[in-house]
Amino acid sequence: MYKNQLKAWVLALMLSAGYSVTTFAQDNLVNSLKLNASAKSKELFTFTDVVNIENTSIKNQGSSGTCWSYSANSFIESEMMRMGKRPVEISQIFSARNAYIEKGKMYVKMHGAVTLGDGGAFHDVMNMYKQYGAVPQSVYSGLNYGTANNKFAEMAAIQEGILKAVVSNPNKKLTPNWEKAYTAAIDAYLGEAPKEFTWEGKKYTPQSFAKEVVGINADEYLEIGSDLNYPMYEKFVLLVPDNWAFDQVYNVQMNELTEIIDNAVNNGFTVAWAGDVSEKYFSWKNGVAFVPEKDWEDMSSEEKDEMFNGPKPERKVTPEMRQEAFDNYTTTDDHGMHIVGISKDQKGREYYIIKNSWGTTNDYKGYMYMSKEYVKYKTTDIMVHKDGLPKGIAKKLKM
Repeated sequence: MYKNQLKAWVLALMLSAGYSVTTFAQDNLVNSLKLNASAKSKELFTFTDVVNIENTSIKNQGSSGTCWSYSANSFIESEMMRMGKRPVEISQIFSARNAYIEKGKMYVKMHGAVTLGDGGAFHDVMNMYKQYGAVPQSVYSGLNYGTANNKFAEMAAIQEGILKAVVSNPNKKLTPNWEKAYTAAIDAYLGEAPKEFTWEGKKYTPQSFAKEVVGINADEYLEIGSDLNYPMYEKFVLLVPDNWAFDQVYNVQMNELTEIIDNAVNNGFTVAWAGDVSEKYFSWKNGVAFVPEKDWEDMSSEEKDEMFNGPKPERKVTPEMRQEAFDNYTTTDDHGMHIVGISKDQKGREYYIIKNSWGTTNDYKGYMYMSKEYVKYKTTDIMVHKDGLPKGIAKKLKM
């Protein structure tokens, strides 16, 4: 009863304050990417796997900006396989729910100067794993409001309404009650997080399940980026809106990003990938991303129509080109996915095999092929186990 009353109160508050419920940029992004497609792409590309690391089934994040949680938890599931464990689907929304609570606290501490919404970063999953533990998807689906898939727009608007009301400080002094109200609103949509549960006949807490069943050490994973504005081989704060926790990543040369991924994948480690997927030369429907020689604006209509009809010549990306794209907002932190292998097209060009979380409706049943030049150009950061680093780079990072 209390949660229903709270929900009605917050909706009234939002309407009176002039807040609006908006649709998610993630939905708009997926819909726009459906337009970037060629009818004959799959028959004109021939991919041959070089390395394909075992991974769990494709998931669908629905109408939510939780790609960071789906990709990072998929990554953890592959880590379980690498360690010889039987993989368990980990609740992506348990990670997200806990991150939303911590983000809300940060928002209030920062007087509202932190991005809201349901976006996040790979370190959020690891941080929540350390702080809250983990639970199986079968125990906590987050589908507490009558839909088959995530649909977070209303919940996100309510979160924003509560937090903006708090930082407006109507009592002239914050009370401790706002955290209870904020958490209750989230739990009204996602369900209360279990303190204890039974899985396969044994009782666990989220912390004991993380330790005994999942079994990874979150401190052994690194986030890595490449930014010419900071010293190489040191840590810097990745300045993207979804880094609400202000966590730091290691800085390496652009070409070392793919060197790290190659070394990791060739030695059985998968890699979590975050970057820009808004370019016209990223096709979710065709499952291909590369960097064409010409900018979209300079292409003829025929070149645009033929873009994904088989391999095309590719531009050589430079560190300066990469940096300019990040600095002028043409590279943004749109999406998180999971690199699970390496493949070659019929002309010998290598691509990374990417596992997405948008369901199985594209040409490759939820997987994609992303060229190495695209990864150099459009990566914001990656996450990998420290043992997946090449020895030379590990030494530079003082690992």
